[in-house]
Amino acid sequence: MALITPPLALYLHFPWCVRKCPYCDFNSHALHDELPQEAYLAALREDLDAQLPWVAGRTIESVFLGGGTPSLFEPAALARLFEALRGRLSLAAAAEITLEANPGTIERGRFADYRAAGINRVSLGAQSFAAPMLERLGRIHSVADTCVAAEELHAAGLGNFNLDLMYALPGQDLAGAVADVRAALALAPAHLSHYQLTLEPGTVFGGRPPPGLPDEELGFRMQQHCQAELASGGYAQYEVSAYARAGAQCAHNLNYWNFGDYLGVGAGAHGKLTHGAEGLITRSVREREPRRYLARGCRGEPATSAVTMADRPFEFMMNALRLNDGFEQPQFEARTGLDWQLIESRVQRLAARGLLVGEAARWRPTELGRRFLNDLIADFLVSPRGGAGRASAPAVQKNPEGSVV
Repeated sequence: MALITPPLALYLHFPWCVRKCPYCDFNSHALHDELPQEAYLAALREDLDAQLPWVAGRTIESVFLGGGTPSLFEPAALARLFEALRGRLSLAAAAEITLEANPGTIERGRFADYRAAGINRVSLGAQSFAAPMLERLGRIHSVADTCVAAEELHAAGLGNFNLDLMYALPGQDLAGAVADVRAALALAPAHLSHYQLTLEPGTVFGGRPPPGLPDEELGFRMQQHCQAELASGGYAQYEVSAYARAGAQCAHNLNYWNFGDYLGVGAGAHGKLTHGAEGLITRSVREREPRRYLARGCRGEPATSAVTMADRPFEFMMNALRLNDGFEQPQFEARTGLDWQLIESRVQRLAARGLLVGEAARWRPTELGRRFLNDLIADFLVSPRGGAGRASAPAVQKNPEGSVV
């Protein structure tokens, strides 16, 4: 089965934050000295140049500036970066270009400048609309900062913005979780990412869980009530943690979840590329630590590894099954280069267990499958002996807006 080259996106990572949040396991580093803005932008250009031969002749469909906190960088600096990108890459005329922003790092009037620089979508890290919750999460912004930022986004003509919102927070009750959703919807975002706080290994919360975390049952009730609130507000769920108004789904993240390709540029950035003529799918990763990345990590091709035939079913399902609509059988074959018969019996077995449902060659998780999604996806892992089983998953990265790539 031949591999068909999928759409291509560009991810640019900006690794610095004012302060590292205790729950965050993204590649972000507290900024202790002056921001090396120009040096880092030069490194991004050099990094991109090293990878250009891999994507010659292909068009970039979307760009995402994630972090860290990309909004620490001045609009004029990003305008120069976009100018350099357009001189090196073919960027689709209608490309979605998203900037992640922290409400506590935006100066008044700056969103208009970001829009003039080329940004046409913003993802704002609200997380909560209760001051005690923000404090417990270690956030540097206030509720008022988020409200002002949303007002300025609308005023700048950037109504296509996302709000990140978390639930099952330390000391949060059901009423508080629902109140957060209502406060978010009052700001009229086009998109909302709503995800449960998780205690990730290697984070402060992972080592010392905060007191007052809701139990599993309460967390599920929060999810159900908040989903109902979002639906009544006109926000349709299309992925595990993503809700959008009609036409406002995140194109960049949809590319991830549909097993599309993306260049990863910047400290710690991951990439995934399909080489159809060779029948290869490769993943790449850059040096994580910003100082080492600036010193030497951006001067040549990044470290790469091939996604083996055995791993492709899991890698595809790890993304596609996050989508409420799932995937079509021909899409699996085109983007993995594998025959559907390789996994057909496994899919049918999962359908018999009530975890998957198939309609006209489209497969999607059932409501039960979405609730136990990790177990569903793990069924496509390959054990060390070559059969289905629970082996270790390949390295993955968190993508912006709270989901897993």
